[in-house]
Amino acid sequence: MAARKAMVAGNWKMNGSLELVQQLSDAINDVKSSEVNIVLFPPFPLVPAMIASGVTTGTQTVSENTPGAFTGEVDAELIKQLGAKYVLVGHSERRSIYKESNNTVAAKFARAQQVGLTPILCVGESETEQESGQTEQVVAAQIDAVINKLGVAALKESVIAYEPVWAIGTGKTASPEQAQSVHKFIRDKIAALDSDLAQGLTILYGGSVNEKNSELLFAQTDIDGGLIGGASLKAESFTAICNSAKGTV
Repeated sequence: MAARKAMVAGNWKMNGSLELVQQLSDAINDVKSSEVNIVLFPPFPLVPAMIASGVTTGTQTVSENTPGAFTGEVDAELIKQLGAKYVLVGHSERRSIYKESNNTVAAKFARAQQVGLTPILCVGESETEQESGQTEQVVAAQIDAVINKLGVAALKESVIAYEPVWAIGTGKTASPEQAQSVHKFIRDKIAALDSDLAQGLTILYGGSVNEKNSELLFAQTDIDGGLIGGASLKAESFTAICNSAKGTV
């Protein structure tokens, strides 16, 4: 059975600067540990600087297409050549603002893996869906889009991040128990198809995680770390979150 390892991923969204790369990389290089994978996802133009600083780096999205006439898009192969290791696919902002469907997200997942990048598949329900009791149904459909396209084995070389949309950037956070219950649902769903894969799969929680709530969230059995938004732009907050993930998986 594959052993899981804690991960803390920082999504800068459309924020950041060369100066911030320096600040965060200095702080991260001070708290690096064999117990936690720390990954930062800056905007595309900052990716080479982040890689050069020695921090494991990913991109916030990727094109599902191979190179061609797709103005403004970035090819997975180029991301790989630059030295990035991970890519976010299906972040709720990509789904809601840019109307990426489950099928598009699955295609991005496939393209990332095709070139040897590790996709972090973001899943989660909106506030309306949560209030009407559809959380599990929505999350299952988002994961099934990948399984139906590529087979369950594709999830082995991936990470899943559960982000309840109502908790992203709103200051609302799922309680540790609420988050654990969805994480357990995800792991059990995958275990029904491949139990070893499910036990080895890293599942992150995202949604207003900060240095005050990370310890309780990461202590949950099926929460293996976090996908951090705003707090990943502040060196002190982000390193405190990284430290709180040590020894939790």
